Amino acid sequence: MTMHTENEIVIDAPLRYVWLRTNDVAGWPTLFSEYAEAEIISREGETTRFRLTMHPDEKGRVWSWVSERTADPETRTVRARRLETGPFEFMNIYWQYEELGPESTRMRWLQDFRMKVDAPVDDEGMRQRINSNSRVQMQLVKDRLESRRIRPVGTLDAPADTRRGGDIRTLLTTASVGTTDGFCGMVTVGPGEAVAEHYHPYSQEQLVVVEGEVRVDLDGSPRSVAANEALLVPRGVRHRLVNTSDAVARAVFFLAPLAPRPELGHVDTETREQAAAVARAAAVARAATAAGPATEGPPPGRELVDR
Repeated sequence: MTMHTENEIVIDAPLRYVWLRTNDVAGWPTLFSEYAEAEIISREGETTRFRLTMHPDEKGRVWSWVSERTADPETRTVRARRLETGPFEFMNIYWQYEELGPESTRMRWLQDFRMKVDAPVDDEGMRQRINSNSRVQMQLVKDRLESRRIRPVGTLDAPADTRRGGDIRTLLTTASVGTTDGFCGMVTVGPGEAVAEHYHPYSQEQLVVVEGEVRVDLDGSPRSVAANEALLVPRGVRHRLVNTSDAVARAVFFLAPLAPRPELGHVDTETREQAAAVARAAAVARAATAAGPATEGPPPGRELVDR
């Protein structure tokens, strides 16, 4: 007969954060204790096909299988099934997420399955095993997600984004710690480098320079911002960061409020190559200014001395 299990837990974290972290299949080995590896085989839209490999059991056996998982961000539900069923005739999984409050999310796991006749455990035995393991793993997920929200995040914890020039690292985000009102990070711009011009349709940007000095072009109008100074970039204003100095510059940025979807929050208005050309021109102008005005011929009175 078909067996059914239901388990749930309340996690003290925003819904979107719980959704993003628990649906990051590649990151499951750091979230669940039972998985040694999660290999992504393919992605098509919201459907992910992947192989899970467990840690060796008490007899040293390693279990591994391929599953397929389809997430629905609109309804906050997930449907999954084992493609390599192993001891199961079938295994279908359904996850539900419910927002209980700004910092509270209910997560439910429902499973329907039937064991093969020659399986090492019968239907009822597997039902009890799934229920027991689900409670353990749910509590582990809760503890890890909640503790992860309040740990420090360093620049080495975040991948570098160099697509627009410079080195941009977003640190406190919806995905990393569950921010709900905005996100922050750090940008590093080397001498003669620039971050390409762009604007944010939904967010203001607050920029604090912590090292060096940068030139921020706001709708084409330059502003020099030195260390220990801050600048507000209003919503919708085009801006570019240029380092015209001989030293590395670093700045902390904070954007709020969040865009409806991440892909809507940033609009590029030039390429990285175009920004690099602006930076080169600024460096040439700075070098010419430092060299002083050009002179032609000997200085006044030199002719008399030479003769």
